[in-house]
Amino acid sequence: MNTSAKSEATYALIIDAAMDMAAAEGIGKLSLGELAKRTGISKSGVFSRVGSLESLQGAVLDEYDRRFAQEVFLPSLQHPVGLPRLQQQVALWLKKVTDEGTRNACLYTAGAFEFDDLEGPLRDRVEEGVARWRASMRRTVLQAMEAGHLRPDTDPEQLVFEIYSLIIGVMHDVRFLREMAAPKRMQRAFARLISTYKSFNDLE
Repeated sequence: MNTSAKSEATYALIIDAAMDMAAAEGIGKLSLGELAKRTGISKSGVFSRVGSLESLQGAVLDEYDRRFAQEVFLPSLQHPVGLPRLQQQVALWLKKVTDEGTRNACLYTAGAFEFDDLEGPLRDRVEEGVARWRASMRRTVLQAMEAGHLRPDTDPEQLVFEIYSLIIGVMHDVRFLREMAAPKRMQRAFARLISTYKSFNDLE
């Protein structure tokens, strides 16, 4: 392995370990020293590759964005525009946040509670990620309205709020209460929610 490839592999190892730490303990709990212990790389070696703690936190959220897009957003684009795509986005998002293991924790949802009373660039970065995903879902809702799948009087912001609330609820029950029936309950709740928004011309 050449020097460049080795350096890239080391950087990927650091970010992967940092993502595990952030998912388990919170992005605000990341530490260059603890990361050095977990990876077996010197603290100076970690610093030389990721820079400051703030740079590391940003890199972790960037990688989370990439993985979220790869696992949730991009696969949903393979489905027809409108309600089928929205349903797939929610199904994949549900799968991601309820699969076993802390690796699948939602850094944005957790971060929203972690930084809700704080100010600073990290809070701003988490808020940016939340806003970006909600805007993406809002576009999908608007496309479903344009396709005639959802009623023309649908309030996109309200529907996105309700979907987001369901996701937070299922994460709470699965991860905190360890209630394994929660995903099925969320699926039923989402189906009932969508039934109230469906266009009369699109009722099955």
